[in-house]
Amino acid sequence: MSQADVSAEHVPTPKDASTVILVRDGAPGLEVFLLRRVGGMAFAGGMTVFPGGGVDPSDADADIEWAGPPVSWWAQRWGVAEKQAKALVCAAVRETFEECGVLLAGPTHETVVADTSGYRDARGELERRELTFSAFLKREKLVLRADLLRPWSNWITPVGEKRRYDTRFFVAVVPEGQIADGETSEAAAVVWRTPGAAIADWKAGESILLPPTWSQLHSLEQFGNSVDVLKAEPEITPIEPNLHFDDGQLRIDFPGDAGYYAAGPHPWAGRSPA
Repeated sequence: MSQADVSAEHVPTPKDASTVILVRDGAPGLEVFLLRRVGGMAFAGGMTVFPGGGVDPSDADADIEWAGPPVSWWAQRWGVAEKQAKALVCAAVRETFEECGVLLAGPTHETVVADTSGYRDARGELERRELTFSAFLKREKLVLRADLLRPWSNWITPVGEKRRYDTRFFVAVVPEGQIADGETSEAAAVVWRTPGAAIADWKAGESILLPPTWSQLHSLEQFGNSVDVLKAEPEITPIEPNLHFDDGQLRIDFPGDAGYYAAGPHPWAGRSPA
């Protein structure tokens, strides 16, 4: 089965999503934060991923204090309308806080919170959708720090998947004093790894990486530290892989995919067509 084999009326429209690649400077060099999703989840269950998730309707309407590049700048970088750009940035900050406790916000336009443990209850409320991110920031008198994020890449789930997302990848350095954790219902385990070590884990069969995650890790191997990452200005062109079955094995073709298949078939390659 390929994209051409799926009729248009049966192709789900991709939903907007935001993913944040959190980085830090560790003893072995640049490190990235990864979490292994709970096995029973409907999308990417058991896979090792970066924090992120779908855009919530409330993200687009958030009335919040904003520091950094204006919404118009983000709209231009992502090639979308301003309301959609605002939703993507808000979702990036919200999802990162929900999934690992890192909060890219501060009491002023120039500061960022150093300890998020005092917001633990609010984090749970956000995850359960009992509280909007806008209401949380207003209640705590916090400013969203959009300047701590950088746009990185744009991947679209291929045709043939039951759940499809138009995901914008951001990068951000973990603020000093904050600790990324796995205290979320969606994570089975979390770890900090250099991009090279994360790929080595994958080659050894210790993790399962979907193409976007593998590709981002591969791209980050060229950077020695977080400063260099933040200085980078990658060209962002939407990537929509082609999903098809070759001799009964699922394959996902995407730019630069040769290394992705060098180690042989993937654990998910023998699944049936969607």
